[in-house]
Amino acid sequence: MEIMHKATESAYDEDNGKGKDVSSMEENDPWNPSYRCAPRPCKDLTDNVKLMKEVLQEKHVLFAVSRATQTIVPDRTPQSMNDAFVNKLPRLVPILEKDSVRLFLNLFKHDSVGLAWGFVMTPPTFNQMIVQNALRCAKVALEGKAPELNGHRANPNYMNSRGYFPLHQAAEMFSADMIKLLFHYGASANLRTSGPEVIEGLLPLHVAVENACRHKFLEENLLPDKENTDYVYRLIQLVCLPEMKIFLDTVRLIAERTDDLVVEVWKYIKDGKLAETAVLLLAAQKKIRMGSCLKPDGYSKADGFAILSNLCTEDAVAIDLEITQNRVGKKQQLKAEKNLKHMALMLVIAISEAGEALDSYIRAHPEVPNAMQVAHVEVLKGVSSILKNHGFCPTGECINIENLRPYDQQSSRLSDEELPNKHGYATADKAARKKQPRGWKLEHARRSFIPCWKSVLSSTKLEAKASPFCPLIELKSMRETQEIWNKSAAERSSSVPTKNLGLLGRVPQLTSSYQSEGCSVLLH
Repeated sequence: MEIMHKATESAYDEDNGKGKDVSSMEENDPWNPSYRCAPRPCKDLTDNVKLMKEVLQEKHVLFAVSRATQTIVPDRTPQSMNDAFVNKLPRLVPILEKDSVRLFLNLFKHDSVGLAWGFVMTPPTFNQMIVQNALRCAKVALEGKAPELNGHRANPNYMNSRGYFPLHQAAEMFSADMIKLLFHYGASANLRTSGPEVIEGLLPLHVAVENACRHKFLEENLLPDKENTDYVYRLIQLVCLPEMKIFLDTVRLIAERTDDLVVEVWKYIKDGKLAETAVLLLAAQKKIRMGSCLKPDGYSKADGFAILSNLCTEDAVAIDLEITQNRVGKKQQLKAEKNLKHMALMLVIAISEAGEALDSYIRAHPEVPNAMQVAHVEVLKGVSSILKNHGFCPTGECINIENLRPYDQQSSRLSDEELPNKHGYATADKAARKKQPRGWKLEHARRSFIPCWKSVLSSTKLEAKASPFCPLIELKSMRETQEIWNKSAAERSSSVPTKNLGLLGRVPQLTSSYQSEGCSVLLH
């Protein structure tokens, strides 16, 4: 703790211009908030010392509150602290897997170097809590009231060195409970990614929506022809499957706190992203229907679905006009764009009419559907019946039921005994079930349909332009992570299915060449 005090005092000098009057700096900088200057020395030495202590204490409180509650951009954590955090991972990860508040506070009390800096917990520390879905530890970190924390707490709006915020990470993990916790402590759903290591301008909503659209069922069963009417029906049927529920729940939670929602839907329509449009319309339809929306060209109190329908129609008319004026060259491209707008309009109308019934049907699905035997044929028939009752005519016959299967569970290094049966429990004995990490069902559900390397947060700007599904390989991070894992192997039980361990919440995808070098343990 003494080391941490020295580090904190050093932070004052480094962050505040080494003794310069902070009041002369930018007042809006939450890392360096302005505070009143030290008063003139009193004649009485005792009174002078007392007054200086009061000013110093006021300064401490001001800095601590400002840095824990306001948006911090960019990451201010020194590299030395990040290096110290990496060295602490072998001790921290098992604690977070158990979500043990007692063990975490004990670790922080006796060795907090790398876990906190400048009155706040470092972004990698809090990010790791989100990755491990350690809800109890995250709550204690956000509150910051435990004596062992010595006034330090986590900031839910502190950008990490990768260029994204805690809510982006929670959206990637699809943890509704973690998202609710972050919102309770002031996390903003309107902060965007920034920096060279991430696609810029992403809201947490984008992470949830676009990752949900990388679901195995959508990738493998959507028609390649978006201009076909069956594409819209098939898309709605697939999104309403029980295996999509936890992903839609996450989108719904974040959408409730996201500003200008109709604008975000319209951006997806303009880009021809019908799957993203369907997910967002279905999950956030209640807020979209509420009216008082900001539409792309101004403020309106109209129903968001009506705004989107009008925009699609106006766009189609404008394209028609352009086609008549364009005798050569772009006619085929313009016709394709027009047909795409018609499909988008059909999607908006279908969800506007049948969305409430579909939403009720989706909410009735089990929480962790992949742990149960789900009759996909009955689900598709049920969705088709709802659509037909609202005047639409899907068949559902074009979907191959055999393709509606999760990824091979061997990729998760789970044995047959560890896989859940129809009752939601593994077939292993009761003692083995008790060893499964807390939150394992949510982790298993996510990994079964959306591998971590597909995440939008794992794609750099360059990769996003080339191939959005290209895995990101960081050799340095992978080797560092493997070394950390090897050091902590003696402390971990080999019979426990373990969560992916990634630096700052990002798990590098391993190729076969790296697996042959003994790195396959990272694919647990």
